[in-house]
Amino acid sequence: MPYMELSEDFKPYYEIHDCTDPWKPAETVLFVHGFTENTTCWRGWIPHLARNYRLLLLDLRGFGKTGPVAESFKFSTELVVDDLVRVINHLAGGPVHVVAGKSGCISVMRLAATRPDLVKSLTLACPPLSSPGNSDWVPYMAEHGMRDWARATMPARLGRDTDPRCIDWWVDMMGATALSTARAYLKWVVTTEPRLDLPKISCPALVILTTLSQETNAVGGGQLGPEVVRHDAPHAEVLVLDMDCYHASGSDPDTCAQAARKFLDGLRAS
Repeated sequence: MPYMELSEDFKPYYEIHDCTDPWKPAETVLFVHGFTENTTCWRGWIPHLARNYRLLLLDLRGFGKTGPVAESFKFSTELVVDDLVRVINHLAGGPVHVVAGKSGCISVMRLAATRPDLVKSLTLACPPLSSPGNSDWVPYMAEHGMRDWARATMPARLGRDTDPRCIDWWVDMMGATALSTARAYLKWVVTTEPRLDLPKISCPALVILTTLSQETNAVGGGQLGPEVVRHDAPHAEVLVLDMDCYHASGSDPDTCAQAARKFLDGLRAS
């Protein structure tokens, strides 16, 4: 299995999906997952993009095959940004397009704001523009376990009419995250103010939101409505999907990936 040897304490797992013509130059798209997820959360996106773009997926610190961190681990936006910079330099060697979902958008927005030389564009799927997370999550996780927490939060995340088999798959994937990682991550993420980075982003951006956006503060999504995005980032394209959930990239990967493909193709054409 491929791991990057970036430092003694950071050897992340990664995957490259590249079905482009080998005799043509291909732009790289870096995917950054959200809380309690890993590279597998993007599987529905891959067929839509891998033919024309080199896709780079990784498991962030604490998640998936990169392995858990201790509860005392100090996550920070700067730390994750530095991790992403090293990954980009190591596997792309130059600027990339970046796709992120949910809380994965926090560090990606900071990356674009502070390292514009490394970010060609952003696609943000349901980004939290205020502090995400829920103070009730950790006690529930500790008492009932990560799998039960994932199942309890899934209707708001993926929609109440989602196929039960889909729910089970997401519960298995997210529920495998270590409680210690969840505790450490939430200590950091609830202190963030990602909206402050939005006006500092100068690269082209596509922001995908749902009609539940204005309600998700109550369930941990931390999103605000499209009017906030249009005010703070008037250059960004905004796509609002009519959904009763706050995780569009997971609940409807085909629609989101096709929108991202159209966005990226437009940039390439121009």
